[in-house]
Amino acid sequence: MSGKQRIDRQLTYVLHWYPYSETSLIVDVFSRDHGRVPLLARGARRPRSALRGLLLAFQPLELGWFGAGEVKTLAKAEWLGGVPLLGGRCLMLGYYLNELLVKLLPREDAHPALFDVYDAALRALATGAADAPELRRFEQTLLKEIGYGLTLDRDAESGKAVEAAASYVFQVERGPVRKLGAGDTAGGGEQSALRGKTLLDMTAGDYSDPRTRLESRALMRQLLAHHLDGKPLQSRRVFIELQEL
Repeated sequence: MSGKQRIDRQLTYVLHWYPYSETSLIVDVFSRDHGRVPLLARGARRPRSALRGLLLAFQPLELGWFGAGEVKTLAKAEWLGGVPLLGGRCLMLGYYLNELLVKLLPREDAHPALFDVYDAALRALATGAADAPELRRFEQTLLKEIGYGLTLDRDAESGKAVEAAASYVFQVERGPVRKLGAGDTAGGGEQSALRGKTLLDMTAGDYSDPRTRLESRALMRQLLAHHLDGKPLQSRRVFIELQEL
């Protein structure tokens, strides 16, 4: 987006915000057509500001903004509704999705397919749907959108189709490689052992198998940690602490 272009009627979600001066906020939003954009919400911290009750996470908004700098100025905000408020475990999962977007998406880079998957995930979580399919689909789409699409149904070493009954290790920069024997694989590198069935289930988006849920979660955690350069996710730390309590 160049010049002093004005953007109107953008479907967005708030990812994160922080105070700016005594009365304003910087709001990091994820929009369908313009990607992640930082906005200056002037006066949003004032007690009588109409924005105070609008700039909420996990609620669809229609926003307008203008400006030529890195941080645009929020011009209009309208609440669209239609998504129940997240609570409990689902609230923490929502923060997890937001943190991944903030840390892995560059600014002002449109990802409409990812936006649609994010929107669908929030709506599913808000209505009590099983979270594994939504989280894995979001994570896989996110990696694809930033240039790291996964091929889960082909052996990276041989090119052959993955076999459900076989065991594989997943090499981060290559993909699944069949295990040849006890502790051996066809290649080296950072690895996470899992069943061929898990890889095929992930390809099909089928998470009905409890072991598939466990192994797919471990695999995606490994891959995301790699692309985050080892930076910890605060949402995951908080979630673990709450579970311990």
